Parts: sequence; structure tokens; C-alpha cells
Amino acid sequence: MTRSPAAEPNEESVYAGLVDVDGDTSQWAFGTGFDDPLAGVDTTVPEGVDRADLAAYCQMLGDDALVLAQRLAEWCSRAPELEEDVALANVSLDLLGQGRLLLARAAAADPEAVPPLPPDSPVPAEDALAFFRDPGGFRNVALAEIPNGDFAQSTLRLMLFSVWRLALLEELRGSADPVLAAVAGKGVAEATYHRDYAARWTVTLAQGTAESRRRIEAGAQAVWPHAAELFAVLPVERRMADAGVGVAPDALRPACAAVLEEVLGAADLPCPGLDADAAARGRAGEHTPALSELLADMQSLAREHPRGTW
Repeated sequence: MTRSPAAEPNEESVYAGLVDVDGDTSQWAFGTGFDDPLAGVDTTVPEGVDRADLAAYCQMLGDDALVLAQRLAEWCSRAPELEEDVALANVSLDLLGQGRLLLARAAAADPEAVPPLPPDSPVPAEDALAFFRDPGGFRNVALAEIPNGDFAQSTLRLMLFSVWRLALLEELRGSADPVLAAVAGKGVAEATYHRDYAARWTVTLAQGTAESRRRIEAGAQAVWPHAAELFAVLPVERRMADAGVGVAPDALRPACAAVLEEVLGAADLPCPGLDADAAARGRAGEHTPALSELLADMQSLAREHPRGTW
């Protein structure tokens, strides 16, 4: 039988890139071909900075991003419109990228922070922090872990988180730690989009139909109680701020309040209480039951196959 020209191998086939060549697996989105996420960045811990403090601080910020990324990923195929499905997925990926860099920085600053794994484990340090810590080992704020609720509730949560995250990253661009400064430099552009996206939807839903107004008001009831915790300060955060490496969360309150007043004023919604006394529960490892449920899903594959590669 003679093969037709169409059946001949096509060097320009869009599928050609799916074939491993000489063991090169770098084309895969997931697998063992990742480069060091901190390659090319000076990872020297600044003089006089406690390595354990730096690792703990990076872990806090990395956990915030990782946990909210996982929450937003739950919207995939479930958002009200395809455009919003894609938008939320992109926000999730932005946060996942920030989380990976920050957890890698935590591991590089203090290897003792990484959960113990077998010596021959193929799991990178940042993945070990993501997949092999129990809920009590996470240091994210509660706002990142609470359930999505409906689209209105998720919109308000993303708006509040992004206003706070952007204010934080803007300050961290001047960090004495080159890794934090680099992460913040890239993250500012990402967080600006996250904030603007969520702010537009907040106003749209609040000024839309009676039903969208009801939903956004119900969302505020679920989200606002977690706002004050964003500005609670742990001693390690104060030490990092004093060292010129981090930012004390309470210093972010005025900038966040100004943006929230503008957005929520346009939406005719009340502002959350940012000045209320709140303990840094999430930062201290005290979480809602929602985090355990989220991690059980997120970590299941890695824990089932701790030596797996793909």
C-alpha cells in the first residue's frame, strides 16, 4: 500500500513538541524538568538578618498566594462566563507563581523549614513545603482559605486581598532582600490587575440587579470579618520590617483604607472594620476547618505518590 503525502511525518506538526528528544522533558507544564525558580537571583541572606525569620516571613507570604491560588482554581469550568473562567484562572496562576518563588526563598534561607523527605526524593524544596506540611504548619491569613461561596463573595474576597497584597508588594520593592524585591517588582503589575478586575466586578454587581446587589451584600457578611486580621502584626513581621526586609502589616492600613473607601463608595457598600482588634491566627497556624479540606484536595496526589515523577 502506498502512503499518501498527508500520512508522511510532518516536521512542522503542532504535535512534534510533545515528543521527548534525548531525554529533554522541558516542554511539559508539570514534571521534573523545572529549572531552579531562583536561578540568576542573588539568594545571599542580607547581613544581620536572621535566616529563620526570613524563611518564616517568606513562608507567610508564599502561603497566602498558594492557598488563594488553589481556591481560585476551584472556579475553573464553574465561573458565570467563559471570560471570567479564564480571568480567574490567570489570577490563580499569577499567585501560584508568586507562591512558588516565595516558598523557594523560604527553603533557601532556612533548609530546616523544609519538611523532611527521603534523601533521594525528587521533590523540590518548594513543593515539599506546599505538599508535605499539615494545616498547622501553614501561615496564610484566613481570608485566603475561606470557601469561595458564589461569584459575588469570591469577587469581594479577591478585591480585599488584592488591595492589601498590592500595598504590601509596593513596599517590598525596596526590600533589603534581593529575592523579595524581585518578587515584588513583578508582583506589583500582577496584583494591580487583580485589584482592578475585582474592583470593577464589585461595583458592577453592587450597582446591577436586585439579585446581584443581594449577593454582594451577603458576600460582604462572609468576607469582611476576616479583614482586620490582615493588619495584625506578629513579632517576626516587626523584626523583618525593622531590618528593612519586610513590611509591618499595620503600616499598610492607611493605603488600603483609602482604596477600599473609593471602591466601596462607588459600590455604595460599607467598608470593613480595618481598625478592629484581631489576632494573627492564620499567621500563627490557627486555621478554619476550610483549610484542612482544601489541603486534603491539593495535596492528595503528592502524598499518594511521594516519589512520583511525570
